[in-house]
Amino acid sequence: FLNRLAGVLGAARASRQEVDRLSALAFTDQLPIVFRGAQPVANQSLRTVGKPSVDERQAEIIEHMYAGTRLATAVSGGFEVRSEISREMAEEMEGASRNAISSKGFAVEARRIARLMKERVQLGFIDVGGWDTHVGEGGATGALANKLADLGRGLATFADEMGEQWGRTVVVVLSEFGRTFRENGNRGTDHGHGSVYWVLGGGIRGGRVVGEQQTVDARSLFQNRDYPVLNEYRAVLGGLFARLYGLNATQLAQIFPGARSRDLDLA
Repeated sequence: FLNRLAGVLGAARASRQEVDRLSALAFTDQLPIVFRGAQPVANQSLRTVGKPSVDERQAEIIEHMYAGTRLATAVSGGFEVRSEISREMAEEMEGASRNAISSKGFAVEARRIARLMKERVQLGFIDVGGWDTHVGEGGATGALANKLADLGRGLATFADEMGEQWGRTVVVVLSEFGRTFRENGNRGTDHGHGSVYWVLGGGIRGGRVVGEQQTVDARSLFQNRDYPVLNEYRAVLGGLFARLYGLNATQLAQIFPGARSRDLDLA
């Protein structure tokens, strides 16, 4: 759906004769499914800066293979974007190393992402892993609490680095799947259904829990083990996109076909 959103926003920019080559960028090793589609989207891993998977000679061979085809422009532009972004992030990392600060963890990645986002990228995506807590999950303290703290520090770092641009920035934290409500035999939780969305931003009406809610008991659990899905992500994000970008019903239908948007007054 992010690929379709990039296409809708790109068409709107084109109608205003605005040019933005880096309207969307995935900060991942490979282009994630959420960004795949008809719209060309670049990806750049933050872990392999300075170690390109395709060198200049290989890039030249690949470009020659696609020369004269309908993909020629996309291939050439993709290599150009990857090279440019890789160079910029390498320069930023070199500058940061002079301060003798370790460049590890999500907080460091978030700072680099923010520096690119606020200058030239409209839509960004990053995948933060390590949430499959089948064993020893913990509660208020422990493995999961530590991971949530790391994620929170990264998000705070991102917001801080965005500076004045944070007022025009929105971050949505989504999970691919939820966890079970009931603990398993290994003091952890297994794959489930319902989860939560976090919506952050300088213009977000935060400090609230919004959307449909239910009391958690045996009757409300899905299959007597999972949180139920109460607020479908397409409805929530559709309502948010309408407010953020002023999208109409036709445009939202292109992004989320067959879904009905729900305005939760988030922004």
